[in-house]
Amino acid sequence: MSTETQTNPAHAKIEAEIASSDVVLFMKGTPQFPMCGFSGQVVQILDYLGVPFKGVNVLDSDEIRQGIKDYSNWPTIPQLYVKNEFIGGCDITREMFQSGELLELMKSKGIQVRDAAQ
Repeated sequence: MSTETQTNPAHAKIEAEIASSDVVLFMKGTPQFPMCGFSGQVVQILDYLGVPFKGVNVLDSDEIRQGIKDYSNWPTIPQLYVKNEFIGGCDITREMFQSGELLELMKSKGIQVRDAAQ
């Protein structure tokens, strides 16, 4: 645990969320009801790949909504994490999906993907 995590309760909560699942998406809304188009696009990509993931609704907590931006040093939401590693936001996720890089990343990290996506 970093010194900053010890002094920043939001960062401790974020680290706990990231550690709780292999794939975590910090998003506006929920996987079932995304509240912005960018979050919805990333949910669609993950669903297409058949990747099990945990959605964290940043609209439920101002502390988490600002905290995740500070934690990753990334200004926008959604934010995708795979095996504790920050991947990026909607644009990066979409580009990686279109190039096949996201599928390869998931497979290389041992994340289950849908057969049809391969």
